[in-house]
Amino acid sequence: MWHGTTNAWARILAIALVLCLMALVAGKVWLDATYFDGYDPKAPLHPQVVVVEERSAYTWTKFYYAGAHGDRVPAVMATPRDSPAPFPCVVFLHGIGNDKEFMARNRLDEPFVKAGFAFVCFDQLMRGERKQKGGLHALAAFRIRASRTVNDTRRLIDYLVTRPDIATNRIYLCGASYGAMTGSTATAFDPRICAAVLVYGGGSVTKLLSSPAAAEEAGKWRHGLRLLAWYFSSVWDPVRHVAAISPRPVLIQNGKADTVIPPECARALQNAALEPKTIKWYEGDHLGKTRELDLPVVHTVLADAVEFLKEQDARRSRGLSHRHDVQTVSANRLATSLPGLYH
Repeated sequence: MWHGTTNAWARILAIALVLCLMALVAGKVWLDATYFDGYDPKAPLHPQVVVVEERSAYTWTKFYYAGAHGDRVPAVMATPRDSPAPFPCVVFLHGIGNDKEFMARNRLDEPFVKAGFAFVCFDQLMRGERKQKGGLHALAAFRIRASRTVNDTRRLIDYLVTRPDIATNRIYLCGASYGAMTGSTATAFDPRICAAVLVYGGGSVTKLLSSPAAAEEAGKWRHGLRLLAWYFSSVWDPVRHVAAISPRPVLIQNGKADTVIPPECARALQNAALEPKTIKWYEGDHLGKTRELDLPVVHTVLADAVEFLKEQDARRSRGLSHRHDVQTVSANRLATSLPGLYH
């Protein structure tokens, strides 16, 4: 009697386990299929410019726009004071613990503006003016943060192309750390981004939890967190998307002794990217890991990023000019042969 009861319970537990596994698989399929939902290029932008002020290095503008799912997204933009508009534009995605004004606070936006670029950054979900409450609410927000960042980037571009001071066909992306990871996906999804710089980012999200920094933070929980990271984060892992940036050029920059984005994860992203790609390695640890920025390295990294973007912008400008000349010549020839059509 007891043996039969034991077998019955074993069968019930086995059936329950199978049903749980099926539910988990179905849940992941649904979560992955709907993860990037929410981007609608036709949705109202509701732009609101709240501050415009002249600063020593540039004109500074603060504004809001409607991001993914209608979220009110705060952003800041620096535009050159001594160059004629329309400006080529760099959309900057900040790191996981930063905010929209991190670069301006450290005067790290100035090299881009001095090179003639408009420089714009928004608060990602959970940061700056978009901070969330703690607990389960924060965990739920973190699960969707990557998708919001990707779609808020695309909505920002929707807004930028409405501005007469922005060269709508010369928009670029620069992302740092977490911003490099999500920025690679945003660039892959949005063909309006002409080139990208990925600063100290990486791929293979689950392996990131094997980094020294993650091991120190998570301790004995890191193995369980790796499983959770795969379940909830593999859908936005940049190694799945970065190849779609091609044939647009990408610069990938990484630290040789990075304890946040291990070289193994950096190479995973580098290898997944297709040509044309430029890869640069730098001495030292992760940029911004400590409160005191390693400014000499930061300035070198940013100088290389600016030079890369200047080169891409010059090539694009020449290409656009050439196409314009060809179109003008063709139009003139047609006007000569059919003068009544153009007069």
